[in-house]
Amino acid sequence: MTIFKVKGGTKLKGTLTPQGAKNEALQVLCAVLLTEKDVIIENLPNILDVNVLIDLLKSLNVEVEKIKKNTFRFKANNVDIDYLSSEEYKIKSSKIRGSIMIVGPLLARFGKGYIPQPGGDKIGRRRLDTHFTGFEKLGAQFIYDSKDEFFRVEGENLKGNNLLLEEASVTGTANIVMAASMAKGKTTIYNAACEPYLQQLCKMLNSMGAKISGIGSNLLEIEGVSSLNGCRHRVLPDMIEIGSFIGLAAITKSEITIKNVSFKNLGIIPNTFEKLGIKLELRGDDIFIPSQENYTIKSFIDGSILTISDAPWPGFTPDLLSIVVVVAAQAKGSVLIHQKMFESRLFFVDKLIDMGAKIILCDPHRATVIGLNQEAKFKASSMSSPDIRAGVSLLIAALAADGESTIHNVEQIDRGYEKIDERLNSIGAKIERIS
Repeated sequence: MTIFKVKGGTKLKGTLTPQGAKNEALQVLCAVLLTEKDVIIENLPNILDVNVLIDLLKSLNVEVEKIKKNTFRFKANNVDIDYLSSEEYKIKSSKIRGSIMIVGPLLARFGKGYIPQPGGDKIGRRRLDTHFTGFEKLGAQFIYDSKDEFFRVEGENLKGNNLLLEEASVTGTANIVMAASMAKGKTTIYNAACEPYLQQLCKMLNSMGAKISGIGSNLLEIEGVSSLNGCRHRVLPDMIEIGSFIGLAAITKSEITIKNVSFKNLGIIPNTFEKLGIKLELRGDDIFIPSQENYTIKSFIDGSILTISDAPWPGFTPDLLSIVVVVAAQAKGSVLIHQKMFESRLFFVDKLIDMGAKIILCDPHRATVIGLNQEAKFKASSMSSPDIRAGVSLLIAALAADGESTIHNVEQIDRGYEKIDERLNSIGAKIERIS
C-alpha cells in the first residue's frame, strides 16, 4: 500500500503539461484488435489502468513495442483467442472496467468476445446492458453465466442494424461502433455518445479504413467493411486532468499555466470553472490561471443559487464534479452540486467535512457547498482515496490545508494520473510518496 504525505498551505507556480487522455487511451487500445497490421499510438499516459490493459493485450499475444516515451506500436496478427477461456484472463480482465471494450473488436474480427464482470471505481451502478443489447441487435448471441459473472457474445456473421441506445453510454457506444465497423451492411446508432474521445476513436477507425459518418453528433452511420488496416494515432490531452489543474490553481492561490490543452475539445469545462469565480486566460492553446486571493461563485440570472450538474457530452463531465466540490468549499458563496449519473460519487465529502468544509449531503446525488471564502484553511487530515477522481480531489484539498495530511490507497490515484506527485512537486508542491 502506498501513501502520500502532503504538506499544505504553499502557493505553487509554474507550468504543467496534461497527460494523454485516460478515457480515450482505453478505447483506442482496444481498437488495435481490429486489424493484423501495425497500429502506432502516441501520447499514451503511463498510468495504472492503461498499463493493465496493455498487459492484457500482451497476454492475448498482441505484439507490443515501446517506440519512445508514451508511444507504442501494436500488432495483433496472432491473437490467442483461446486465452479468453482461461482463468488467468478472467483475473486480468476483471481488474479494470475499460477491458469491456475488447469485446466489440474481438466479436467483429473473430466472432466471439468474453469478459468477466469488469472492475474499476466503486462509484455506483454502471450497467452493461447497452453493450450487450447492441451486440444482439447486430446478430450476436449473448450468454451470461451468473455463477461466475462471466459474459459471452458469439456471432460469426454480424449484420448492420438500426440501434436506438437507451443511454448515451461512452464505452457502450465505442464497443458497438467497433463491432459494427466490420459488420455486413449499414448500422445506425441513435443517442450515441459524442464525447471528444469517442470522436477520436471514430476518426482513428476511419483512418484504418472504416466508414463512419456523423462523428461529433448523437447519430452515427457506419458502413461495414471486410477488414481494417493499420494507422498512426495521437491521443488528446486529458480534459479531466486539465480541470483538476484549474481547480488546484484556484484553491491554492497559485499561478499556473497549463500547456497544450486542445481548448476546442474542452467543451463547457472552462466556463463551468469561471462560474465558480476562477479567472482563466487562453494564451494560444495554453490556459493561464493567475493567482487569486479569493473567488466568488456566480448566481443564476434571477439571483437563485448556482447548480452544477453532470450530463452526457456536451454537458459537464461527471469526472470533474469531485474537483468542483473541493474548489467550491473555499469559494465565496454557495452552490448545489447534483451528481446525476453515479449515486456513490459524493460520499467522499465526509472527508472534506472532517477538514472543516461546510457541505450538506442532501442525498446520494446532491450536496450543497457553503464556501469558506479562504477565511479558514482546511485542517490537515488522514484519509483514504475511494476512487480516482475523489482521490485527486482529496490531494488538492490536502495541498490547500494547514499542516501535513496523509492520503492512503494512492494506487487509486495512480490509476488515472501519471506521476502526479513528481509533476506537482516540480511547481512547488510538497508531496512525499511512501511505500
